[in-house]
Amino acid sequence: MERNFRGKRRSILVNKYFWFFVGFLTFVDALLFVSTNFSDSLIYREKKDDTTAGTKVVKSLFVPKKITLDTELYDLLMNKLANYKVSTSTQPIATSTIATSTVATSTKPVKPRLWPVKTVYPNVGALLPFNRIIAYYGNLYSTKMGVLGEYPEDEMLAKLQAEVEKWNIADPETKAIPALHYIAITAQESKGEDGKYRLRMPDSQIDKVLAMAAKINAIVFLDIQVGLSNVQTEVPLLEKYLKMPNVHFGIDPEFSMKTGARPGTVVGTFDAEDINFVANYLAGIVKQNNLPPKILVVHRYTEAMVTNYRKITPLPEVQIVMDMDGWGGKERKLDTYNAYIYQDPVQFTGFKIFYKNDILKAGTVLMTPNDLLRLTPRPIYIQYQ
Repeated sequence: MERNFRGKRRSILVNKYFWFFVGFLTFVDALLFVSTNFSDSLIYREKKDDTTAGTKVVKSLFVPKKITLDTELYDLLMNKLANYKVSTSTQPIATSTIATSTVATSTKPVKPRLWPVKTVYPNVGALLPFNRIIAYYGNLYSTKMGVLGEYPEDEMLAKLQAEVEKWNIADPETKAIPALHYIAITAQESKGEDGKYRLRMPDSQIDKVLAMAAKINAIVFLDIQVGLSNVQTEVPLLEKYLKMPNVHFGIDPEFSMKTGARPGTVVGTFDAEDINFVANYLAGIVKQNNLPPKILVVHRYTEAMVTNYRKITPLPEVQIVMDMDGWGGKERKLDTYNAYIYQDPVQFTGFKIFYKNDILKAGTVLMTPNDLLRLTPRPIYIQYQ
């Protein structure tokens, strides 16, 4: 009897520990599930406590945010950007003759719609098309390369914010946000020590731009003019900045001198292969660092500046903007936009305004936000130089 009782007690204890162990594993599995599915989607609620001399920030965890893209809203906004104003259906044209009172009908051929471009949806956190970016372009060493380096810091930032406000008034449904678009590698007339006709800006200058942007909660674009170098060499050198969630990128085919010519003597070019290299490099950074999608701006104002555009591949991690970079009067700029941006669809479009060069000819005036909002498609990135 004693042996049987001990055997039963041992059996009871084994069963007890077994179910405790099963319960413990279930609890751990639940924790892992929560961690996996919510760790990247948690946000902090911040509450300021002004009862002390300083500001105390109280953070509360486990406030879930939406972790999927609102594709319905995305599609709606992309169609709004397409900005088609006429129906694409065939329209019967009625003609009559008095003698016979007969009616003949014919149809007009309708050009296919090029916009919006059918491509991949972006990852959660994408800025476009939910915002319109208003950027000031330039280099801190030069007052002639753009407004970013032309004015003292406070004056420049005030001017940028004024432009942002103009856009918010013109299109209140699309939030305009400020950006500083900094030329981090500039093409040069002299070949330099390595014969590449380009000059890399020191980190101290890029850091200054980041500090400026922080003052007005602006995003930053780093732009490169590779000269006789190439994107495969130059892009990785800026990786530490590209790991920052507020830093995006731009490349300028005009100063990519694949023929070996000196920058400024002829217009350069990038192929889709170059653009895809940059996009894939940025996508790798986004994936490795759990970042929201990057924006890649490609400047263009001639056909040959970008070759094989159909092979350019937007990615969920990288949104591509083809930026109309030409200067001149309104009609000239519109012709360039229609010829090389509208006709060669990639994903999003941009438009550059030159404060000085656009009004060199007597009687010309700068294009306004309302002028640009009439375009098909509407540009989502506006750059001022």
